[in-house]
Amino acid sequence: MANNISWQKIFDDYKIFDHDFEKTYFPLSAEQIKKSCQDFTRTTEKEVRILCKQDTRESRPNIFKDNGLFILPVKNGHYAILKGEGYVDIPKITSGVNVYNSKLDFHLDSSAVGDSEMQYLDFAYASSLIRTFMNDDSLLLTIRGRKFTPSFSFNVNGIPVEVSSVQTEVDAGYEGRNKIVLIEAKNKNVENTVIRQLYYPFRQWKNHTQKEVIPIFFEKDKEKSTYNIWQYRFEDENDYNSIRLVRSGSYKINGPNLDF
Repeated sequence: MANNISWQKIFDDYKIFDHDFEKTYFPLSAEQIKKSCQDFTRTTEKEVRILCKQDTRESRPNIFKDNGLFILPVKNGHYAILKGEGYVDIPKITSGVNVYNSKLDFHLDSSAVGDSEMQYLDFAYASSLIRTFMNDDSLLLTIRGRKFTPSFSFNVNGIPVEVSSVQTEVDAGYEGRNKIVLIEAKNKNVENTVIRQLYYPFRQWKNHTQKEVIPIFFEKDKEKSTYNIWQYRFEDENDYNSIRLVRSGSYKINGPNLDF
């Protein structure tokens, strides 16, 4: 795989194996990656964005897997390579499938056009499944798309990390009277995800509100036609690895859009 070849060269060029990860992370810049990979010809071998996109444990290059490493963006064009657990499990929901009666009383033609996680999430919200799962009828869609984080710090296995102006993306965020719910959505089955996708938006919005900020992972299982929701929390907002599963549920939506 090109990813493996490229990262092997990056590690060799900057002697990353000589680094003591027990003391600090290894800082790596986009310019360093470009310089190391400049003689490669394929986009997948030299594009920084592609090389640093490691959203699941399995998507990491072998050199990361074999040495228990993961990568985080810390500011525009700068990354941290850390030793430790960078991912959180998305466990199978074994409590059975709940039949949820949609609050919609008409058919949404537009919901059946396309196949993106955002449209499935929008349909779950339009049916009031999100409000029902959160037990909060006041939730309104107020957050969507890409934004840049404020500066914040945290630790990974006792190693301090500082983040400033990193681009994040929230598939949907809902604000109610007392809480903000931030959702990372997928339209395919995954067994784990990088904690960053839940943690960075969580820290970003904690900076803007005194309301409770709740991270949610959402999945449309197209094979089973279920909508699956996992609610997480960070027991210590300054600890990247303090993420814990609170509860989960699997739902089939009964209503006008039975074909969706």
